[in-house]
Formats: sequence, C-alpha cells, structure tokens
Amino acid sequence: MVKKVALLTAGGFAPCLSSAVGGLIERYTQVAPDVEIIAYKHGYQGLLQGDYITVTPEVREHADVLHRFGGSPIGNSRVKLTNVKDLVKRGLVAEGDDPLKVAADRLVADGVDVLHTIGGDDTNTTAADLATYLAQHDYGLTVVGLPKTIDNDIVPIRQSLGAWTAAEQGAVFARNVVGEHNSASRMLIVHEVMGRNCGYLTAATAQKYREWLDTQTWVPEIGLSRKAWDVHAVYLPEVVIDIAGEAERLRTVMDTVGNVTIFLSEGAGLDAIIAEMERAGEEVPRDPFGHVKLDKINPGAWFASKFAKLLGAEKVMVQKSGYFSRSAAANQQDLDLIHACTDLAVDAALAGTPGVVGEDEENADLLSVIAFERITGGKPFDITQQWYLDMIDAIGQPAPVPAVGGGH
Repeated sequence: MVKKVALLTAGGFAPCLSSAVGGLIERYTQVAPDVEIIAYKHGYQGLLQGDYITVTPEVREHADVLHRFGGSPIGNSRVKLTNVKDLVKRGLVAEGDDPLKVAADRLVADGVDVLHTIGGDDTNTTAADLATYLAQHDYGLTVVGLPKTIDNDIVPIRQSLGAWTAAEQGAVFARNVVGEHNSASRMLIVHEVMGRNCGYLTAATAQKYREWLDTQTWVPEIGLSRKAWDVHAVYLPEVVIDIAGEAERLRTVMDTVGNVTIFLSEGAGLDAIIAEMERAGEEVPRDPFGHVKLDKINPGAWFASKFAKLLGAEKVMVQKSGYFSRSAAANQQDLDLIHACTDLAVDAALAGTPGVVGEDEENADLLSVIAFERITGGKPFDITQQWYLDMIDAIGQPAPVPAVGGGH
C-alpha cells in the first residue's frame, strides 16, 4: 500500500516541470488523498541530502496554479548518481560511499514508497539505475518517470513533455531577433536553438516561426518584405553542412535580399568545432554526464564567424533562444499531454508498476508505462518527415544529406 510519495525534477528546464508537479499533486488528491507527498529540492541533489518540501493541504488546494508557470517550483540540478567522482567533489556523498545506496537509504529513511522523476533521458536513465538498485536489494520502492526534454529525443517516446511549447516560444523569440535584420546593411543573424544531438527543436521552431510569417501582411514597397523576415537556412546535427556550398547560396540571398537569417541547432557541426579546438590544443569542456558544454563552445559564434567572411556581412548578431523558450509555461497542447501522463503515472504508482510514462513509438504511440531498460537518449530528428522537407524546399535549401553520428 502506498502511503508516501516523493517527486523530483532534474536536468535542464522544460515548459512542463511546474505543470507536471501540479498534475501529480492534483491526481493524488483526487484518487488517493491520504497519500503523503514530499518533493526533493533540486532533483537528485536534494534526494542525496534529504532536503525536501512537504506538500501541505494549502499546496494541494492551489496545485492548479502551477500550470500557469514555467521553471520548476521544487528546483533542478544536473546530478548523475553513478558519477561518484563528481558527487564526492561536490560534497553530495562521502569518499567511499555508493551514491545509489545513499539515495536508496534516504528514501527509506524518509518513508517513501514511490519516487516520481520528471526529466529527460539523463534523469530517467539515472532513475533506471536507482530502480535497478532498489529491486536488486529488495528495497520495495517503485520509481515512475515522466519524459521531459525540449529536444524531444527520448527513445521510444513519441513526444516529450514541453517540446511543443519550447518550439512555439522560440518562434516568439525569433520575431524580435529577426526584426533586427535591417539595423544595418548586409546583416547576418544566427538564431541558435537548443538541441545537442537532435534537431527537432530547431526545425520545429523554424516551422512555427514561418507559420507566423504566413499570417502577416507584407508591404515590400516600403521595405517590409517577407523575404527579408524569412529563415534562409536551417542547420541540424543530423544533416551535413556544406559550408562552401551554403555560403555560395546564401551570398546570393545576401546580395538580393540584403540580409541572411540562419536557424542553427547548437549541436550542428559540433564535430568540426571540436576537431578545430583539439588541433589548437584547447581543452573541450564537459559536464558530469560527459556532454560537451555547449555554452562554453558557443557554436553560434563559430558559425557566424565562418559565414560572415564568406557572405561579406557588415554586421553580425548571434542570439540564443534556449533559456527564453525552456522556462516558459506550458501551452495548451502540452498541458493536455501532461495531464494524460500525470494521471497514468499516479495510476501506475498506486499499482506498483515502475517505468516511464509516455506515448510508445514502438507500440502504435500508445500512452503507456514503458520499462526503464527501453529508455535511452539521443533519438535523432527524422529528416525524412514531409513537413521538414517542404520547409527546406520553401527556403531554397538543398535536400538534406544525413550526417554520420548526428552530433555529441
């Protein structure tokens, strides 16, 4: 019998965390009001430290408010329970401790029967490690995850929570950024979008932005031209970027339209950037999960410097929409998916069924509880989708050639 559950959100933000927390609280209040709820602060960090918030009757009464906000009210952090060296360095475990045992023992000490993890592939693979440890050592706890990532790159999840909203918000961000195109002659704008391995968000953001362009009235006689406001290139990790060929094409755009706007996934062309750094003897910065720290690499600036010379740009601007889009409140499309997932997650928890709740691409997109061992990250964006091919064709970009590896 479930008497106490714990929630945690982890990894990078996405426009679903606050709503997912609210949805879980609402569902438990509806179907199992006697179940006690706590929320560990800052993800697995709070779990290791025993630092949590108690969900009071007042919180339950106002849980619906959480659907109106972005971010996470209970806080996130990037903590991997199997990266012992990093955890010791950060003072989260003592030298010689097994972090999985520390986390498991903390759950027992706190009287937790069910742990809900809300995060991306790193969060849920960490949850899988913890769930495996709990099962192997007969702790008798259930772990149920929810798939959060604006990259939409979790296998086999069809649509991760927050990704639709992030694309929509990235398009809103782009409206003002692209408005800078005539702040100087021969302007190059690079809109860098989050997406380490997967180009979904960049492609979807460009699509949403171009849908907005379709709704506008243009007056080219006074300089208000759709061609100037349009996206002229979309670069993804899954696609080969022919810099010389693209520079020739975009030089023509610059000469005729007067400006060029590129939507760039932060993981696009990363192999080339890393190789250049390593040839120069520079250290490639990485996070506790081994991922390249893209904010330190700065792919947008790298591509901007390459294209600026080749296009004869007189002014260059690089803008990143990631933090703007990932911290937004969920839109209605995401809210509907969040509600469906949180309802099933609570039902699964009460039934003692572990796994990650999502629409299973390998099972007719059925919303179900997917076994942890089937969850992996790095799902590439499908560049054969017709909406993407139509968009690329519309902006005059050559048909995509698949890249080997698709990023890091």
